Amino acid sequence: QVQLMESGGGLVQAGGSLRLSCVVSGRIFGIVAMGWYRQAPGKERELVASITGGGSTTYADSVNGRFSISRERDWRWVNLQMNNLRPEDTAVYSCKTVIRGREVWGQGTQVTVSS
Repeated sequence: QVQLMESGGGLVQAGGSLRLSCVVSGRIFGIVAMGWYRQAPGKERELVASITGGGSTTYADSVNGRFSISRERDWRWVNLQMNNLRPEDTAVYSCKTVIRGREVWGQGTQVTVSS
């Protein structure tokens, strides 16, 4: 069974920073692509950032230049560094991968940015 677990969410003032982490456990074949998603109340879930098994990254326009996705030396850890946070970044952030055609999601971590 492959499992994901997020950590690092919390309450931060506008302009501040947070670092989210997602750890992959279970049996997988090689390095898998990972994505960070977020969902705010009343809004659809959106892809924030992704990193492929080869290390290529993509970002949503709303966070480009402020957020950065990366892998640790232990490639089972994927991080999302969030800088210059804004109140509109407030959401539940979840990490996701795809294993054998199935989506695997973490439980989510709350990020709240106060004005």
